[in-house]
Amino acid sequence: MSRRQLQRGGVRPQLPGDDTGCHVLHVDMDAFFASVELRTRPELRGCPMVVGGAGSRAVVLAATYEAREFGIHSAMPMARARRLCPTLQIVEPAHRKYADASHAVMEIFRSITPVVEPIASDEAFLDVSGAIRRLGTPQRIAELIRARVASDQGLPCSVGVATTKFVAKLASSRAKPDGMLVVPAGAVIEFLRPLPIGALWGVGERTEEVLTRLGLRTIGDLADTAESTLVAAVGPAAGAHLHALAWGRDERAVTPNEPERSIGAEETFGQDTADRSVIFRELLGLCERVAARVRSAGLVGRTVCIKVRYADFTTISRSHTLTEPTDLARVVYETARTLYDGLRNDGALIRLVGVRLEGLRDTADTPRQLTLSGAEDDWRAAENAVDRAVARFGHGAVRPAALVPGSGSSGAGRPGPPRS
Repeated sequence: MSRRQLQRGGVRPQLPGDDTGCHVLHVDMDAFFASVELRTRPELRGCPMVVGGAGSRAVVLAATYEAREFGIHSAMPMARARRLCPTLQIVEPAHRKYADASHAVMEIFRSITPVVEPIASDEAFLDVSGAIRRLGTPQRIAELIRARVASDQGLPCSVGVATTKFVAKLASSRAKPDGMLVVPAGAVIEFLRPLPIGALWGVGERTEEVLTRLGLRTIGDLADTAESTLVAAVGPAAGAHLHALAWGRDERAVTPNEPERSIGAEETFGQDTADRSVIFRELLGLCERVAARVRSAGLVGRTVCIKVRYADFTTISRSHTLTEPTDLARVVYETARTLYDGLRNDGALIRLVGVRLEGLRDTADTPRQLTLSGAEDDWRAAENAVDRAVARFGHGAVRPAALVPGSGSSGAGRPGPPRS
């Protein structure tokens, strides 16, 4: 058995293919950021590759399956990843590229069924009960989705097909990479029993330790344990929840079109810094990234938040709600900088900064206040033009002069019209 199979909890199960009643699909993109990069870097196919920064504090954001064979995984410090695989290929992240790919994939899902519940940029639940008469059985629909994502976007994905969200998500994880698994209604218990308890939704490290001390190793062990025992061990809500899942009971419906409530980005400095010009330049770059993602999603937001982590790992956040929602980097940056100035850090060393736009709503449903000067419209036209240039020429093709390497600009000033 390979290391990859062990990490998934065993070999991919072989189950009968009856998909009657299996109207819930979980689609999970495989090594999403890495797969997006491989579309334009075919020379790296088959090589151990990760997406992440190159700094001493950088972490792995995504790893190809070749890299995972060395024990590399997301959130691992990059220095450790390099030690595990000296020939590791490292690609700097391009978040706008991943946001665009995510949007395109979600549109494919919505062309199949309107009942789509994104739970991350690279995964979603679908209820295909309304599409069966038009497109065929759930298994055929899953095959269609995989074929469409591959042909239209050049990306692999894995699909779990089941009667409930919980089982569908487990099935997709067991189908990886680039596979599909149907768990028939009559085979749910057979599928669940041999899996490790850590596979259960809601079992973190601490809960797993408690259950392991009770001698519980598999979902079957947990199912055979009295609910009262589980309640005594982990509490009423968690005990009842885990016992129900162990028996394949999950009554949650797929909730369509749940809006993304916030979009954010953060960055850890290569070295702790108190240099305001360095900090403001990073804030400007984060605001540009966040605003571009907000516009790409067709949204605007009301509340700007910043996060600051100090060298001693103390973390604070501040927020300000605007009088009008925005999707402009200039407005987000002006607000973020004002929030940072209000902290009065007095030379304290900063380890990380982050920016987030909350209170998101659809742009089309948000009336805009007219202004006599038209300055806001000019900025919006300029930033939309940047979006079009980036879409055509790639991430970083157009950016504020303060963010151009070697420009000599401090980036501490307010963002102005010059762009390169």
